[in-house]
Amino acid sequence: MKKTRILAECGILIALAAVLSLIKVFTLPWGGCITLLGMLPVCLISIRHGLKYGLLSSFVFSCIMLIYGILLDGLLGWGLTPGMLISCILLDYIVAFTVLGISGIFRSKGMAGVIGGTALAIFLRFVSHVLSGVYVFALAGKLWEGFETNNVWLYSLVYNGAYMLPEMILTIIGAVIVYKAVFKAVKMKI
Repeated sequence: MKKTRILAECGILIALAAVLSLIKVFTLPWGGCITLLGMLPVCLISIRHGLKYGLLSSFVFSCIMLIYGILLDGLLGWGLTPGMLISCILLDYIVAFTVLGISGIFRSKGMAGVIGGTALAIFLRFVSHVLSGVYVFALAGKLWEGFETNNVWLYSLVYNGAYMLPEMILTIIGAVIVYKAVFKAVKMKI
């Protein structure tokens, strides 16, 4: 019965993350957007139920995000070579969103663990996007107009940092609020 309840909770939170990731609070002019806490529900799965459920749930979420990328963002029409497309799918979707499942790595440390684990998970997502920017998009000549640099690392750091830093801050704030208001208030065991 407990396993069924956990799986149902994971399914609900994955669905919530999928919906929240569609709500764009702010879209940057050159690409990337800040969502309405789109990563928070999958981070909460890991914080609440541990790495096993966190990583499995975030992998499912990564597949949903890949479907969004294909259907909503036109991923298959970006003109990437087959190798670049596979790299993009792995780095910008599968790896980038699956790493969110490690948010609960420090969950036994209380509030500091919630903050540290969530920050680490989102930082690893940022690293995955930066690597994609350097090894896929910069090589494809997909640099944004108006930003003058020949340094692909600087380009990728600025491009991805412009939306990932606010996403990280908002997600950590959301995790802290949920941890204080829900987990502590009803004395949920984490």
